[in-house]
Amino acid sequence: MQKIIFGLVTMIFSAVSMAQEVKPYSVVSTVKAGGLGGYDYVYADQAGRRLYIPRTGTEARVSIFDLDTLSLVKEIPNISAMGAAVSTKSGHGFATSNPVAMWDSKTLAPIKTIQIEGKPDGILYDAFNDRVYIFGHTAPEATIINAADGTIIGTLDLGGAAEQAVTDGAGHIYVNIEDKDSIAVIDAKKLSVTSYYGLDGKGGGCAGLAIDIKNQILFTACRKPQTMVMLNAKDGKVIDALPIGQGCDGAQFNPNTMEAFSSQSDGTLSIIKENSPTSFSLEQTVSTIPGAKTLTLDQKTNRILVIAGEFGPAPAPEPGKKPSRGELIPDSFRILSIGK
Repeated sequence: MQKIIFGLVTMIFSAVSMAQEVKPYSVVSTVKAGGLGGYDYVYADQAGRRLYIPRTGTEARVSIFDLDTLSLVKEIPNISAMGAAVSTKSGHGFATSNPVAMWDSKTLAPIKTIQIEGKPDGILYDAFNDRVYIFGHTAPEATIINAADGTIIGTLDLGGAAEQAVTDGAGHIYVNIEDKDSIAVIDAKKLSVTSYYGLDGKGGGCAGLAIDIKNQILFTACRKPQTMVMLNAKDGKVIDALPIGQGCDGAQFNPNTMEAFSSQSDGTLSIIKENSPTSFSLEQTVSTIPGAKTLTLDQKTNRILVIAGEFGPAPAPEPGKKPSRGELIPDSFRILSIGK
């Protein structure tokens, strides 16, 4: 009898364990952030437990939320930026406005502005030598700033439109070059481009980039074709490619779960599972909301956060120009938290 009972208990625990393992991701909360203004990147300061959302337009500002409650903490006005980042060493925040805005990440008080060339878009903080990289689509595509005092250390021409970038924390920066279907490799010590990784036709128009630092795997999210391409970060060798949604503009990797995430403007979140450094699978596609093309990761909760608003009817496109979207519907902007 004891053997039978033990066997039943074991089966129950096994069933519960399996159920937990296969539990899918879903939208666990939606917070109405409201307000007018465009948006692009969203950034989680995991150490400071704050969420930064830059907004553009007539009500330009950087909105700062509590990362745990998603309640509004403060807004820094008159900053029209596409992205933000925080130095964990210097305690300074930066936004990709022009001039670049710099503030104290604890008090959120402005410190100064930094005039740079080009049109800032993406941003990366590298703790390796406490520097902030500002990326754009026009030369110089990278401007490097000392996070301690806000001085410009140098610039780099990357040969194309720079999008999302990642660091391995050991002196190497990787940057998606969207219009060249490649990844630029930067030596953070010498501030020079050491190589370019091609994608062997597996992906193009790549805008999202993530890294598994432990296994040295790059995940680049591409638009044409719509794939997530996995590469060896050491030599650029393409390992695999898997389909994702349409209109990607951001990627993240969670070392806690060994999963890569890509957010798309078609209202999907693609989740790629790293089974091993040479084996990957499309684990799940989560429905979000149209326009939620960028994302950030909170490793403390293992949750992904995406942002988007609703738009009215699009105006008729002008001859020879790309179609534009309609006006943002007032107070439709919101933050979605995705987890298990």
